[in-house]
Amino acid sequence: MQNFINKIYQNNTVIYKVLLFLVTTFAIVYLFPKGGQFKYEFNNGKVWKYENLYATFDFAIQKTKAEIEQEKKQVLTNSKIYFLSNSTIEDEVLRRFDNRMLALAIRDSISNSVLSFYKNKGEKIIQNVYANGFLEVTSEGVVTDENSMVILKKNNQISDVPYKSFLNSNRVFLEIKKELEDDQNSTVKNNVLDILSEIIQPNISFDEVFTKKMTQTEMDAISYTKGMVSKGKLIIMKGDLVEGEKLAILNSLKSEFESKVWTASYYNWIVFGYTILVSLALLMLLLFLHKYRIEIFNNNNKVTFIYLNVFFMIFIQTLVIKYNSDFLYVVPLSVLPIVLKAFFDARLGLFTHVLTILLLGFIVPNSFEFIYLHIIAGIVTILTVSELYKRANLFISVGQITLIYMLTYFAFSIIKEGDASQINGNYFMMFAANGVLSFLSIFFIYVYEKVFGLVSDVTLLELSNTNSKLLRELNEKAPGTFQHSMQVANLAEAAANEIGANSMLVRTGALYHDIGKILNPLYFTENQTTAVNPHSDLSPVDSSKIITDHVIKGIELAKKYNIPDRIIDFIRTHHGTSTTYYFYMKEKEQNPDVDMTKFQYKGPIPFSKETAILMMCDASEAASKSIKIPSALLIDELINKIIDKQMNDGQFLNSDITFREIEIIKKVIKKKLLNIYHLRVEYPE
Repeated sequence: MQNFINKIYQNNTVIYKVLLFLVTTFAIVYLFPKGGQFKYEFNNGKVWKYENLYATFDFAIQKTKAEIEQEKKQVLTNSKIYFLSNSTIEDEVLRRFDNRMLALAIRDSISNSVLSFYKNKGEKIIQNVYANGFLEVTSEGVVTDENSMVILKKNNQISDVPYKSFLNSNRVFLEIKKELEDDQNSTVKNNVLDILSEIIQPNISFDEVFTKKMTQTEMDAISYTKGMVSKGKLIIMKGDLVEGEKLAILNSLKSEFESKVWTASYYNWIVFGYTILVSLALLMLLLFLHKYRIEIFNNNNKVTFIYLNVFFMIFIQTLVIKYNSDFLYVVPLSVLPIVLKAFFDARLGLFTHVLTILLLGFIVPNSFEFIYLHIIAGIVTILTVSELYKRANLFISVGQITLIYMLTYFAFSIIKEGDASQINGNYFMMFAANGVLSFLSIFFIYVYEKVFGLVSDVTLLELSNTNSKLLRELNEKAPGTFQHSMQVANLAEAAANEIGANSMLVRTGALYHDIGKILNPLYFTENQTTAVNPHSDLSPVDSSKIITDHVIKGIELAKKYNIPDRIIDFIRTHHGTSTTYYFYMKEKEQNPDVDMTKFQYKGPIPFSKETAILMMCDASEAASKSIKIPSALLIDELINKIIDKQMNDGQFLNSDITFREIEIIKKVIKKKLLNIYHLRVEYPE
């Protein structure tokens, strides 16, 4: 049992990578839709490039969205409008009129003959009004065309009536006045007019609920199909143009295929297929890291960071596809290469971006167009985004990326449609939104720096500020070391620029590489301002230990001040596994059998171009101070001797640097040192 636990502990990094790989694979597969993929690609107006296609099952021909919308619009235009007639209102109005007339006759002592005359007149007016129907005010204007027919519901019967036959309040008043205008008894007439105007109420109202119900019934009755295709029928022949009815049938077949109710067995096969494809893509990413970025592969924190970003991009894109695929191109997938290039390098950023786009190609519509467009945009991102600490750079790069999106979409559109008249302007707005959202990369970079302890160019710029707390302390306590670090930083930056390495990273690493000397500054010659040398009172072994310990103490000090690991790597490696040769030879004079390992730095040796550059520049700058009368020849010989010895000692075996690049670095260091000492090239006499 103990052996098993020990094996797990010894292989914990491998086990973690396997678990991370499996979790990421299953998480991505879970996000993918589980329906089948239609195996044919086709576009309107293009030639059918496959073999003759026959229907393998019966299916209906689906109407297009435009056809369905047109039918719905026609239903709304032709739908009947229902009005409701209240028959009890007429009886109630007649009863109230009789009561009011009797009260008027008693009050004004009207004779029976006059009363009977006006009662008959009023009842006739009431009957005429309700024979046509009196429309309430809130129901007016429901019908825009007064000549149209509407449906009237009355006493459980319905009938078609002209809308203009309904009376409104103005027409009712005119009807009353017309019937009473020839009467001589103006006093009684006016009283009757007032009574009728007061008691006559609308009996016709718009039945909104029933109208909506009937309209919805007609909407529901719309057929979404326009015919059937029987099993075995020829759908399209090889070489035919995909257009008209053939396009409609192909779209229907694709829709039917993708919406088919799959059996559990079929579903499991689809999941299995997705799992293989996703795992292959993620495995390629791991193999790439193992072969070309071994330092990243060995760092589980960085591998987790890369996998998390891949999953995050797929997650956001699948959410958009699920809820509204019209906004497919709003998702700023260019954020992925921007972030990865900021923390790692362009090659890894592009490789990861391409794999992510290929995975998304399984689930997006028009997958070839999507993959081509985003890969081109990713390449432009890698080529243009650089030096994020310069504020204008990201704005310029995002503008170029957005322009590439628009140009690529424009090209695809004119290829598919044959002209530019069918281009959808909404896509250009989406690409503009994509560009704006790409600026989120700055936010993500900041968050990832805090969560994963990574370092971007923006952070490097902040760390390289010589007014930062740690560098200010170095300047105060070890001014000679500070000046040495500044000179080394200048040399290293120039060398990095010449061979295409990360100049900002190597400059920042150079500024911090000797911070361990803060603790014992006087034991290092650059800080000794008097003739007194503390090493005179120490044995060579003790002196060597103090010298070599500045690396360990520098690492501890850097961690105390929360300096990122990427900068601490320069402190660890700037002496590699070299020896303090002066003290070793001094001890050897007294003890020929001395153990060289006691005078050796613990390493590790440089493992990147940047750390190798620092080792060369650090040793060269320090050694140049030993030349009493500097000359071009002496500097040339010294630099060759120092760097060749480092190469012979195997210090650059892990740094992925070429002989040609080393020669370039030599030339840069020689040139810069000549400038420092203001020397001219010696000409022969």
